[in-house]
Amino acid sequence: MARDFCALEEIIGHDFKDKSLIEAALTHSSTEGSVNYERLEFLGDRVLGLVISELLFNKFPDEPEGHLAKRLAALVQGETLARLSLQIQLGDFIILSDNERDAGGASNEHILADVFEALIGALYLDAGLKACKTLIEQHWAGILYKMKKPPLHPKTALQEWAQSQGFSLPKYEVVGQAGPHHAPIFTVKLSVKGCDDVIAEGSSRAEAEKMAAGLCLKMLGIYGD
Repeated sequence: MARDFCALEEIIGHDFKDKSLIEAALTHSSTEGSVNYERLEFLGDRVLGLVISELLFNKFPDEPEGHLAKRLAALVQGETLARLSLQIQLGDFIILSDNERDAGGASNEHILADVFEALIGALYLDAGLKACKTLIEQHWAGILYKMKKPPLHPKTALQEWAQSQGFSLPKYEVVGQAGPHHAPIFTVKLSVKGCDDVIAEGSSRAEAEKMAAGLCLKMLGIYGD
């Protein structure tokens, strides 16, 4: 039976000529079908990077490459994609196996981010770059145009603070791992002079370390994106 994607097409402002593209973009590998979103995600990631890079290039004409790169990294990171996915309720449309859905796949940050990228890839194949630019600018503008300064990764910000104080670099230690293989939860302890030890969790070691650094910056009264 053909699936009905009208509600999502209305949200993104595009009626797909090739419905197989949007279906593939929304299909998780747990369904064990012949098609899933992974190849489209690969394509969409590159399209997103190109469009955001052009927007940044035009929006900040006097900034050096390093500052533009920091902005780009923040705008295309999984956390940003997942947040934007939630705003359009993308999880309601993802095609998952029963087990994956029961495990929380429809709200999993990584899956949401991947599907949004796959949707961009599908849109590119169905309607070209102009349609992708319209979609991306519509959903990313609220973040991009309010970004006054190039954001600094919390781990980088904390490291720079520690160095400015003459302290040793922050140390991160994985102190726990739980959950199933496809949805692990890592627990990390952060130690740095001048701040109490911080414990944080994330769906990857890198994410847990980022969360820990962000918490430490807040404890120190330092703003960090």
